[in-house]
This record gives sequence, C-alpha cells and structure tokens, in this order.
Amino acid sequence: MTFRSLAAHLPRLFALLIVLPAAADDLPPLPPADHAAWHAIGRVNTRGYNRRGMCSGTLIAPDLVLTAAHCVAGPEGDPVAPERLHFVAGWFGGNYADHSEVASYEVHPGAYRTHTLDIEHDVALLTLARPLEVPPLTLGAAPAPPFALVGYHDLRPNRLSARFDCTGARDHALLRLDCPVRPGNSGGPVLVREGGDWRVIGVVSATNAQTSLAVPVDEWLRARLTRGSPYTP
Repeated sequence: MTFRSLAAHLPRLFALLIVLPAAADDLPPLPPADHAAWHAIGRVNTRGYNRRGMCSGTLIAPDLVLTAAHCVAGPEGDPVAPERLHFVAGWFGGNYADHSEVASYEVHPGAYRTHTLDIEHDVALLTLARPLEVPPLTLGAAPAPPFALVGYHDLRPNRLSARFDCTGARDHALLRLDCPVRPGNSGGPVLVREGGDWRVIGVVSATNAQTSLAVPVDEWLRARLTRGSPYTP
C-alpha cells in the first residue's frame, strides 16, 4: 500500500496508540563517544504548515529507512506527502552523518487492512531520494534477549538515547519489552547482538509506563529488500 491509498484508513490512528505518562522513565542518553557507532539510526522529520514532527528510523540499505507506519500519518490522520519527510542519519546536536529527502514510501499491507491501524503491522519503509554515505544496519533472525533500543525522543531530540539490557518476549504477534520509551522513539529499531554485530529485529510502535511494544521484522520487509520476491501475508 502506498501513501496515496492511506487517507481512508488513518482517522482513528492516535486513539489506538498507548499514551506514555510524563512521569515514566525514558531511555538514558547515549554517551557522545558512542554516537559514531550508530550513524545508521536517525531522525525522520516531518514538516508542514505550522507543524513539525519527529520519529526515529533506521537505515537498512543505502536508500531505505525502516520506521513505523504511524510516523507517516499527519495530525488529522491523513498521510504525509513524501516531500514533507526528511531523514537525518546520525543526528547529534546539530551535526549529522548524512541526510536525504524521501522520494516515496510504503506501509505494511496489513497495517490498515481493517481501516484502522493494526499495531501488529505498524511498519513503513521509506525510499530516500539518494543513497547515503552511511553503512546501514542489517536485519537479524529470531529475536532473543537481551534487546537494545536506540533512538530519539521528545526530552532529548538532539541526541540518541539507548538501553542495551532490555528483556522481553513475544506477545502474540508483537514483542513486549521491559524498557519504556517516549514520543519520538516510535519507528526506532529493536536490536539483538548476532556474531558480534547489532542487527535489527523489530520496530518500536507503542508504550505504556512500564513496557514498550515492537513489531518484529517479517517476510514483507525482507521481500522489499530483495525487490520482486513474493510476499504471502
């Protein structure tokens, strides 16, 4: 499903997301010396008339960014036009590793099948206007703790925040993690360490005061990375 077909499916989106109380813990700041290792993670910025928005996203190919489907919805529930989206890789206090406008995007075909957000498929893939000069992160296999959460949030929008010791397990089709997150962390990666490297196994979608919910990487996303591969829901 492309952005042009989303308008009829988004009006009740924000009512479905779990609201995070202001008193909840947030991910602690990543030490400045560690930022260079995470340049593939960046901000997905949304601009528009009298409005700016922010989510997190992960470069998983030179021109592809993984984020949450609800990050490409406007305040009225309408889809955001690609030209209003911008990805800034490795953003840190005014500096960045690379950046690009968004040429187009797709949301998971199951995200709005019932005309409201199905949080189990809250995934979007952004195609950038140009490839970035940043090494992307790769997708991982079966998720197993400990998990890492890395991204930007509203309390510290200009630097990465992270936890590398999250526990959790599958909860039906989702991952439920014991690390709460904040607005802005949506779309950020859930990572596991495989063979010495951190790999992406999910996308942050929603939270409450104690836990966060993430969408595991599935075959739709893997098929998009190998364009032309069949996908069966």
